[in-house]
Order: sequence, then structure tokens, then C-alpha cells
Amino acid sequence: MTPSTERRGLSRRQLMSRGLAATAGMIIGGGFIAASDAAWAYEAAALKPETMATLVRMARDIYPHDRIPDEFYVIAVKGYDAPEAAPEIEAGISALNAAAQGAGHADYLSIGWEDDRVALLRAMENSAFFQKIRGGLVTGLYNQKAVWPIFGYEGESFSKGGYLHRGFDDINWL
Repeated sequence: MTPSTERRGLSRRQLMSRGLAATAGMIIGGGFIAASDAAWAYEAAALKPETMATLVRMARDIYPHDRIPDEFYVIAVKGYDAPEAAPEIEAGISALNAAAQGAGHADYLSIGWEDDRVALLRAMENSAFFQKIRGGLVTGLYNQKAVWPIFGYEGESFSKGGYLHRGFDDINWL
């Protein structure tokens, strides 16, 4: 027998893939959440881990960008994980989950179709909770310098001599 045919059991690759599949999507105790499909993790301080995961999904549904990884959305909603904001955020997420249950789902996170989640958000877009989240995301998401290159934004131009001689006047189509 050759060494390759003498092996029994699982290969290392099979063992690793089964181990990762078994732990994917877990919410670990102590307020620690880890993404099942991305490379981010966050330890919630004042909010429940499920609430943080719902906020991240909600943020992605409000400002959807396929090229922006979830880790930037986590950074954008991290400010809501504070003791003074926690009661209002938990109540808002409870209302969102109740609306999802009224639509026949277990909670907001269990809704698979983005259009269905957006419909729930549109129904509550005039609420103070939604406006607070939406307003905070504008600066929380788009003020991250690591996100700017994804959109092609180079940042301020004053320190580089302004826009005038850096491509602003390249109008070769006239």
C-alpha cells in the first residue's frame, strides 16, 4: 500500500472545513458576535449581540454598497453600543423585530430577501428610531477614510494643491 491509501478518517482539509462550518454564524457568550460570512467580529458592551447584528444588517439595508465589507458597517453602528443609548436602541430593534413577526418572520435577521427588509424599514422610516440610525450612518459610514478609495474619493485636495490642476480641468470631450 502507498502512504496515501493507508490513511483513514478525515483529511486535514475535511476536518478544518467541517469545524469551520460547525462554528460559522455563532454568537458567542459575553456579548461577542462574529460574522458567519465575513472577517469581522465585535464585542458588544451595552447592547445584546443580536441587537448589534440586527443594526449591521439594518445599516447595510439603509445604505447598500456591495463593495463595502460588513466591518465598515460595524464601525458605523459601534457608536450606538453605549449605556446611554442602549435602551432606545433595544426598544427600536424590538419594534423592528415585532414588525418582522407581523409579516410572518421570526425576526428582522431571518428575512432573506432584501426587498422584504427594505419594505419593513420604509414602513418605519418616519419613526425617531429609524431617523436616528439613518442620520448617524451618514457620518458613521462615509467619514471612514478606509472607505473613501472604494468610491474613488481621494480626500480633501487643499493639501495637494486643489482640484483645479489635478484633473478637474481635464475636459477633453468638448
